[in-house]
Amino acid sequence: MDLILWRHAEAEEGSNDLARELTRKGQQQAGLMAAWLRLRLPRDFQLLASEARRSQQTAAFLSKNYRVLPEINPDATVESVLKASHWPDARHPIVLVGHQPYIGMIASQLIGGEAQMWNVKKGGVWWISQRVRHSIAQNSLKLVLNPGMLTASDD
Repeated sequence: MDLILWRHAEAEEGSNDLARELTRKGQQQAGLMAAWLRLRLPRDFQLLASEARRSQQTAAFLSKNYRVLPEINPDATVESVLKASHWPDARHPIVLVGHQPYIGMIASQLIGGEAQMWNVKKGGVWWISQRVRHSIAQNSLKLVLNPGMLTASDD
């Protein structure tokens, strides 16, 4: 299974956390990352977003067909997010548009075996893949990509 952890792009400041919207820079970040992902994702991926407006706006750059899950809201735990994404048993690749600190904690747990406070940049993607070989589950990091690594001319 592939789990693509995508941190929402840059958002406005505000006291109502779930209502915060993407900035112009955030829209550019989300658009660039979505264009890059669109060329590389299998057609059968499932897209998940939190109830936060910035998460849904980021997801919408990739597809208008996404599921909103309160289990992946900003205050979610690693366990609730993995359960909501059906890791590692989902039948299709999952693109999860979420939040720090749990995005970094999930990446560290799946790659390093222990949840730690890893930093994931706004709009950044960590693509993790799991396969079972000789009855042993193996997680591997396929990609780490930040919006600053992309330009409008990248394909």
